[in-house]
Amino acid sequence: MRLLRRTALAAVIAALMTLMFGSWTRINGAGLTCPDWPLCHGRLVPSLADGTLWEWAHRLLAFTVAPLLLALIAIAWTQRRRSAFVTPLLAIVVAFFVVQVFLGAETVRLGNAPISVALHWSAAMALIAALSAMAAFASAAEGEARGVQDGASSSVPLWVMAATAALAFLTMCVGAYVSSSGAGLACLSIPSCAGNVVVYTPGQIVQMVHRAAAAVTLVAAATSIAVAWAYPCSRRLRFSAGTGAALVSVQIVLGLLNVALHLPTQLREAHAINAALAFLGFFLATLFAALDSAPLRMRPAPESHAGR
Repeated sequence: MRLLRRTALAAVIAALMTLMFGSWTRINGAGLTCPDWPLCHGRLVPSLADGTLWEWAHRLLAFTVAPLLLALIAIAWTQRRRSAFVTPLLAIVVAFFVVQVFLGAETVRLGNAPISVALHWSAAMALIAALSAMAAFASAAEGEARGVQDGASSSVPLWVMAATAALAFLTMCVGAYVSSSGAGLACLSIPSCAGNVVVYTPGQIVQMVHRAAAAVTLVAAATSIAVAWAYPCSRRLRFSAGTGAALVSVQIVLGLLNVALHLPTQLREAHAINAALAFLGFFLATLFAALDSAPLRMRPAPESHAGR
């Protein structure tokens, strides 16, 4: 399982780097410098002037994820009989990767339409989450194979962590829509919008929905910390929940600064990436809560004919 874990982690890192670079490319206005797909201006290696370098480099980085996924598929296939988690997770990873490639092409075709950008981002995060799950379960399987287990837990932390992760995911996706639709400055006052409690324009509505979702996520994050320490939870669960809660707090501050400073590029990028990391923190906490309440059961490796 060690090779499976390491390959999944490598794929997570590559996918996160692709996500970060893609966000930076769009925020800097270079998201449509390659108007066609999969080529760029009809060429494999286009002229890299006028910002094309950023979009072409983003696509090149995205293509590096494919070999890692092929390696992951090959390794997971050889390990599929050792644990029940491998086959379904592998199917989910492949499905999300196919969806992500399709949405990437559609985002270009639709000219970075806000809904396509939000869906592209959400599919990317779903793929990263599935790869993270593969790495986490493979690590847990390694521990169980060595006879190491990290404490049992009730089902309450699992439901709380799952709800918080879902809220973080929803808030992040709405935020992607806000950013790509140009509604980031639709409301320049805090906590109300342009001095009004009632909002009217589509940009103001989606901005206030994002703020409300962020507020609920912050409450859920605080609740998750309380639950993680009130119930007998593993150290890995408490660490992930604590990290997620800290990142949600940072996210609120970044959001306020973005409005106050009128969306500087570096803060917009930090806001986007921090949202992704906050979601992953609670997603991992959910996985660890599931493993604490129902540890994996490793299957014995098949005997070789030579050993008989």
